[in-house]
Amino acid sequence: MNEQTINFHSENDFQLEDEKSFDNWIREIIESEKKELGEINYIFCDDHYLYKINLKFLDHDTYTDIISFDNSEGNELNGDIFISTDRVTENAKEYNVDFSEELKRVMSHGILHLCGYGDKSESEAKEMRQKEDEKIALFHVEQ
Repeated sequence: MNEQTINFHSENDFQLEDEKSFDNWIREIIESEKKELGEINYIFCDDHYLYKINLKFLDHDTYTDIISFDNSEGNELNGDIFISTDRVTENAKEYNVDFSEELKRVMSHGILHLCGYGDKSESEAKEMRQKEDEKIALFHVEQ
């Protein structure tokens, strides 16, 4: 059994505030999906960094907000989730939401992928969006 850890790394100058609240929230998402936590790494980066990963590993010549590499085994979630904070900033502006709201959406999106949810078809994307909303609602800051 792996260590049950959630790690936050940054390849740019982004710093996740209140990591403890995010850690607790992600654990709650995993539990709500009846999964077990192995090791999950969030890597925050800029557009260029994620673009290179997209091109190299997925052969996609596009910018994206998130790429998740799923190393889960059975019911235990393990993976690396790369998030472009540049894209999150742009998307927040485009959708007229707070950066923190959009960040939570993308972070939960990555976990939901590890849980087995897809987003390729219209029906999958719709279910993914509903799940994201449901998971964002679980977030609360420690007082």
